[in-house]
Amino acid sequence: MKLKFIGATETVTGSMHLIETENNFSILLDCGLYQGLGQETDILNRHLNVNPSAINVVLLSHAHIDHSGNLPLLVKQGFLGFIYCTPPTRKVVELLLFDSANIHEFDIEYINKERELLNQKPLEPLYTYHDVERCLKHLKTIPYNQEFQLNDQVSFTFTDVGHILGSAAVNLKFNNGTGKLTRLTYTGDIGKYNDIILKNPQPFPQADYIICESTYGDRLHNNSPDSDLQLLNIIRKTCIEKKGKLIIPAFSLGRTQELVFILNKLKNKNMLPNINIYVDSPLSAGITNIMREHINCFNESFNQYLSKDADPFGFENLKYIIDKEDSKALNNQKEPCIIIAASGMMDGGRIKHHLIHYISDSKHTILIVGYCTTNSLGGQIKNGKKNVKILDEFYDVKAEIATIDSYSAHADYSEIIHFLSCQNKKKVKTIFLVHGDTNAKIIFKEKLIKEGFLDIVIPHKNKLIHLS
Repeated sequence: MKLKFIGATETVTGSMHLIETENNFSILLDCGLYQGLGQETDILNRHLNVNPSAINVVLLSHAHIDHSGNLPLLVKQGFLGFIYCTPPTRKVVELLLFDSANIHEFDIEYINKERELLNQKPLEPLYTYHDVERCLKHLKTIPYNQEFQLNDQVSFTFTDVGHILGSAAVNLKFNNGTGKLTRLTYTGDIGKYNDIILKNPQPFPQADYIICESTYGDRLHNNSPDSDLQLLNIIRKTCIEKKGKLIIPAFSLGRTQELVFILNKLKNKNMLPNINIYVDSPLSAGITNIMREHINCFNESFNQYLSKDADPFGFENLKYIIDKEDSKALNNQKEPCIIIAASGMMDGGRIKHHLIHYISDSKHTILIVGYCTTNSLGGQIKNGKKNVKILDEFYDVKAEIATIDSYSAHADYSEIIHFLSCQNKKKVKTIFLVHGDTNAKIIFKEKLIKEGFLDIVIPHKNKLIHLS
C-alpha cells in the first residue's frame, strides 16, 4: 500500500493525502485549498498533483476550506466517485463551497484587470457556482461510529474530534485478502478538550499508522478561566473608555458562534455594556442556523445552558448583517460597537473593508482570536507589522492590536498527546506529522518520541511512502 503526501506538508493549509492499495483502489483524504501564501496561493490551488479520474473515493474530515475547498476543482477535472463525510459536514460544506466559488469569481475579475495591463491572457476562476452544484451531487453522508465498507477489502469509520461541527477522524481498515489487516487513522484537525460548545475529541480505534495534525505542536494554549474577562476588559477599554470600535476577524464556522455564545453569557450576567454587536457575514448567519439543528453534537454543559436560554446564538443588541449595503453602512456609524466579520486570517471577506476604515486610528482595537499563517494579512498584523497592504493600498497600523489565543479550535501539543493516549504505542508503527509549520512539527516530533512513540516522520510535499 502506498501513501502520498500532497498538501499540508510544509504548511497548515491545502490538506490532501492519497492512499493507493495493492489492488489500485485510490482514496483521497481531504482536498483543501491553500490559504495565506501570497501570489503562490493561486498557482498551488490550480495544480492538484493527482489524477482525479483515477481516484475512487474522497474521505472528508471536515468542512473547513483548507480541507474541502478544492473538491469542486477535483470534480471539474474528472473525479467520478463519492465524497464521504458526516451529516453536519454535508450541510456546512455546501455553504462554504458556494461562498468560496463567489470569492473565486470575484477575485478573478480583479486579477484579470491586472493581467490585461501586462498583456497577459485572462485566467478562469478556479471553479464556479455551477461547479459547486456538480460537486455536491457526489457527497454522501455516514454517521459517526458506523463502519462503512468501501469494497471487499477497505472500510472506514468516522469518530468525533471536536474541532468544529461535524469534524471527524477517518479510521481506515485494509484487508489484503490474505488475512493481514492494516489500520490507518487520519486525525484531520483535532479539537480542544473542554470546549465551551462541542464534545471532547473521541478515543479512536487502535492504528498501525497515524497521519496527525500538528498546528500547535510547539505551544500550549493559555486556557485561563479569565479569557472571557479578558474579552470583556477589551470591550470596555475600546468601546466605553476610548469610544472606539472593536473589530474581531473570525472564521464563519466555529469561532464566530463561540464568540457569540460568550457574549450571550456576559449579556445574561448583565456584564456586557449596552452596545450593538454585529456579525457581518451571511455565511456566519447560515452556519449558525445549521448549528441550531445539531444539538446532538453539543457537550453536556452547553445543552444545560440551552435549557435556560433557548437561543445562545441570539440576544438583544446582536444583529446578523446579510446585505452588502448594510455592511457598508456600519462604517458610517459613529457610535462604539463590536463588529465580528470573516475571514479569520483577514485575507478575504468583509473584514478587509472594516480594516481599511479602522486600522489607522488608535481609538479602535483589532482583536485576533485564531490562528493566522505568517504570510497572511492577519499574521502580519499579529506579528507587529506597522504598515500593511489591504485591497491594493498601504495603511499604517495604529489601532490597538489584541490577541486571545485560548479561543483556538485546534488542540495544543498536550491535548494532541492526550488524544493519542488511547493508542498502544508499541502497536503504532509510524506517526506522520502534517498540517503544521516546520518548527512546530520538529518540536512536536521530539515530544512524541519522549512519550514513547517509536517512529515519527515529517513528510515532504509529494513524498511517497510504502506501508507494510
